[in-house]
Amino acid sequence: MAAICFILFKVGFGIEGQVIAARLGISRALVLQNDLVRPDLKEMGYLTRDSRRRERKKYGHAGARKRFQFSKR
Repeated sequence: MAAICFILFKVGFGIEGQVIAARLGISRALVLQNDLVRPDLKEMGYLTRDSRRRERKKYGHAGARKRFQFSKR
């Protein structure tokens, strides 16, 4: 039995995004080792890249969607 060792290093953009990125990397490594697991991983959605991106900060705003505090006077 072959031992497989993974070293994961991912920084930024939240815990869920890091977990999904790690899962994708491990799945791709498993497919490189054994192509027979590809249909099962594909069916579970582990070979699909998450296309969501961080929205950019707009000028005149505090963040991507947040506005500066409104003052009447």
